[in-house]
Amino acid sequence: MVFYDGVCGLCNKFVRFLLRRDSLGRILFAPLQGELAHAVLTPRGYDPADLDTIYVVADWQSAEERVLSRSRAVLHTLSQLGAGWPFAAGAGTVLPLWFSDTLYRLIARKRYRTFGRLESCPLPPAEWKERFLD
Repeated sequence: MVFYDGVCGLCNKFVRFLLRRDSLGRILFAPLQGELAHAVLTPRGYDPADLDTIYVVADWQSAEERVLSRSRAVLHTLSQLGAGWPFAAGAGTVLPLWFSDTLYRLIARKRYRTFGRLESCPLPPAEWKERFLD
């Protein structure tokens, strides 16, 4: 389950990237601005109002559920794709967390200027609508 900034151009590009490559339809999505993000993240001590952070709930709706954020969330999500993406994600985990999260924060800080900010969360195309929970 990926919780992303629904009005961020970069975040929406990442979501479309994932949708196109997740041939098994395993990854689900919801914007941080929605009620589901608030209901899921807040009780676990995470702030859905922190739009500079992507959150992933790994093993969604299982006893092993855990929340990942920033670079580890991105890498975990990539590891769920086919082709060579799990290998690339594994290579990314070799980087120290402080380094990969610093890089993540740098990109997050400049993402609206570089990739734009949308007026509202776009509606998903009909073929992907069931993958969006909020």
